[in-house]
Amino acid sequence: MSPPVLPPLLDLAGTAVFALSGALIAARMRQTFVTMVFFALVTGVGGGTVRDLLIGEPVFWLRDRWVAPIILATAILAWFTPSRWWAGRILLWGDAVGLAAYSVLGTAKALAFGVAPLPAAIVGVISGCVGGIIRDILAGQPSILMRPELYVTAAALAATLCMGGTLLGLPQGLVWGLAALAGFALRGAAVVWKIELPAYSRET
Repeated sequence: MSPPVLPPLLDLAGTAVFALSGALIAARMRQTFVTMVFFALVTGVGGGTVRDLLIGEPVFWLRDRWVAPIILATAILAWFTPSRWWAGRILLWGDAVGLAAYSVLGTAKALAFGVAPLPAAIVGVISGCVGGIIRDILAGQPSILMRPELYVTAAALAATLCMGGTLLGLPQGLVWGLAALAGFALRGAAVVWKIELPAYSRET
């Protein structure tokens, strides 16, 4: 079974969306251009890097000659554009697309490399979320993991559906599409209706 890949343009677009979110965090913090590029890099490739290291695969962005230029171009775009261009929920929706797509890709790739089903789904969640987690930690703001919003949960839904559909032998394109759509829909619902997980409240 050969390792799955997203269509190249979609793959790069997802990387660019994540990279842009990192660059804009640096912009809001009034950081230098070098810091902005670094934020774009760790956000854009963080999840995929950890995924590839976990499954023993060469890190994807070290072999794809287009990833680094795309990240640099994204940082340049953020540097030379006014912040009002990115106001509102544009990036939230773009990030939701990337989250769902890369959670599915990470799961499918792990399964293709012989990882057991449940760990493969976990790898998928890592692929979709780790870049954003690293970005938030570097920015000194509460990590996605420390917020009640449905983010990791949406990644887990997409990864689990991908795992289940693959195990059932359903057509690959159908499984990927439906799993990514479900993850995106859940994340989108959380953005629109402020859906959150309940916090622990049991007293000692």
